[in-house]
This record gives sequence, C-alpha cells and structure tokens, in this order.
Amino acid sequence: MSTTDLDSDPILDVDDEEPDEEPEVRASRVRREWTARRLATLLAPGLIYLAIREVGLLVLTWMASANGYPMADRLTAWDGQWFLGIAQGGYDGTPPELKDAYYQHRGDTAMAFFPGYPTGIRWLAGIDGPGGIGLVTAGLTITIVSGVICAYGLVRLGQLVEGGSRRVGLILVALFAAAPMSIVLSMVYSEALFCALAVWSLVGVLERRWVLAGICCGLAGLVRPTAAALILVIGLAVAITLIKRWDDGRAWLGGLLAPVGLVAYLGFVAAKLHNPSGWFGVQQRGWNSRFDAGLSTWQNAVDTLTRQQDVFAILNVGLIIAALVLAVICVVRRQEWPLLVYGLGVLAMDLASNGLFYSKVRLMLTAFTLLVPVAMGLAKRRTSTAVITICALTLASSWLGAYGLTNWGYAI
Repeated sequence: MSTTDLDSDPILDVDDEEPDEEPEVRASRVRREWTARRLATLLAPGLIYLAIREVGLLVLTWMASANGYPMADRLTAWDGQWFLGIAQGGYDGTPPELKDAYYQHRGDTAMAFFPGYPTGIRWLAGIDGPGGIGLVTAGLTITIVSGVICAYGLVRLGQLVEGGSRRVGLILVALFAAAPMSIVLSMVYSEALFCALAVWSLVGVLERRWVLAGICCGLAGLVRPTAAALILVIGLAVAITLIKRWDDGRAWLGGLLAPVGLVAYLGFVAAKLHNPSGWFGVQQRGWNSRFDAGLSTWQNAVDTLTRQQDVFAILNVGLIIAALVLAVICVVRRQEWPLLVYGLGVLAMDLASNGLFYSKVRLMLTAFTLLVPVAMGLAKRRTSTAVITICALTLASSWLGAYGLTNWGYAI
C-alpha cells in the first residue's frame, strides 16, 4: 500500500468516523501535542546519551559481578584513584599507595594529572559542609552532567557542519556515547568534562562566538593537555578573523583567553619543580610518556599483531587503525577545518607519544570530531539501519569497556 493509499484510508481518517472536535478541545489537544513534541525535542540529546551509557553500566555490572569486583571499585579504578587522591589531599597529599607505571610514588608524581577535574570534585563534595556528598559521588556527578552537556554540544555541532542537521547531531551523540572505551564517560575520569568544554569551544569557533570559545578552551586547558589542539584551532581562527578585521575586540579576547588554563598549569608545575619542562619531566619519569613521532605506537602494534596476545590488545590495534581511516575520510570529505585540525591534533598527540599503549584508544575518545562523517553517513540511511548500527556498536563497546576493567591487567 502506498503512502497515498494510507493517507486516504477511511480506517485511518478519524474525521470520517467521529464528529469534529469543539474548537476549545482541539486547541487544547494541539497545545498538549506541541508541548510533548517540544519536550521530547528538548530532552532527546540527554536521553539518548544517558540510555547508551546505562547499557554500558549494566554490562559492567554483570562482568564485575562475574569476576568478583565491587562496582564502585571499577568506577574509580586506575586514574580515578589519582583524581580522588588529589581532590582529597591536593598534589602534596596524595596517598602513598598510588603508584606510577614504574610502581613508584614521588612527591611530584601526582602533577601528571591536571587540576580542573579533581578541583571540581573537591568543590562539589564540600558544598554540604563537612562530610558532604562524598568525593566519589561528586566525581561521578561531574562526569554524568558533563556528558549530558557534551551531548547538547554535539547536536549543535551536527547542525553547524555543511550538510548537517539535527538528525546528524543526534546520531553523533549516540556514536560518541557508544564509542570504544566510552566506559570512562561513566567513571571518575576527566574525559567527559574535557569533551564538554571542547565541543562547546568548537561550537563557539564555528559560530564566531569568540568569548565562548576562549572561555571553554581556557577551562579545558585545566583539565587535559589535549587542550593544545583546541588552542591551535582557536589561534588560527582568530588570526584569520583579525586579518580581515583587526579591531574585532571579541576575537582578541577569545584568542587571549584560550591558552590561559594550559599555560597556567604548566607554569605552576615548572615553578613548583624549578624546571621549565617540569610537567613533561613528570610524565616521562612516571609513565615514560614523551614524543617519539609514533615509533613506539608502531612497534607495539606490530608486536601485538605478530605474537600471541590477549583479544583486548588485538582490538586496540584494530581501533587505532579505524581511527586513522576515519581521519583520512575527514580529510577527503573536506571536513570543516576547525573540526579537522582539532581531531587530527588530538590523534597526533595520542599516537605520536610513547605513553601507555593500551590507553591510546581511551585517549582517542576526545577526538570526537572524527565521528562526524560516520554520523552524516548514517543520517542518510533508513532510521532502522541507523538504530541497528548504533545498538550493535553500543553492545560491542560496552563489552570492550567492561572487559578492560574486569579482565585486563593494565590501565585502560
């Protein structure tokens, strides 16, 4: 039966069977329908994001129980313990049982972690006075709220790209929430907070709202070092704007605000350790993390593919390759240059360093702009195709994250 047939089918034509509604009744019904539609539109990004993350938590709950782990222990594992330790005792008072990759704890080890997220945890936990809501609850609250804020930013981003739409934005939210290692978006980790700030900073760039872009970038610089990619984007965008109109005061202000957070923290560590390269030294001594042009990433990938390895290790290599393919697709499709520069910048900072190899997929999560071509492609397909694809990705990534936290012996 065609659409025309359906439209003219008397069974579906209520007006043929029932008398016309009174004007007041009809107006009331229309208002209710309009309000419900508006409410659904308003809540959709957050609900999609939270629903997918809930699936991840359910799978983690199941696997944690099967492996004898308390759920709270898994949600605060690895870096989460460092963030909670810094929130509780500051950089000089982290618990001595927290160790770096070499199982050492020095006075400067905690400085490898940026202060924005643990500071937020401490402030939120202390709102109700002594005792408050607790550090773990505060950390998870910031993570969840940040993820929802990020979801609304992703919808806006999906509408701003060429050929984009709200549908693209909603699919982008789903892809981000279901991305590999997105389990950290439900943990005491800083990725959700950083991504929320990063996406709204990029929205500010695309909309030429320079103050928004600068403030969000400045705050992101206090959360993760990958804010350097954002600073590069804003710096280039502001420079292009000022070439055309040098007296644009908002562009000047946005450009000046963008690097404040990152420069401030790197300067703090340098002054604290009496070493201009203080933070980079902490990273190298504690996690052997330094720029090596991707040599160690290549060597680890080759070793993983040529020797007997755990499935988690093999999947990590496959996901790195997938990210590189997405990067090429973004270039070929001529993605908006601010999104392209940001995504490639984050990917380069991740893969070109010799830090912990099995954390690289998690670190790639912040390169969410690489998902835009996938979202646009799915938006052109049938809704059922998009839903099935996202559901499959959600289940696969939920298993991957849960496996990494319950069966893998190294930091994710």
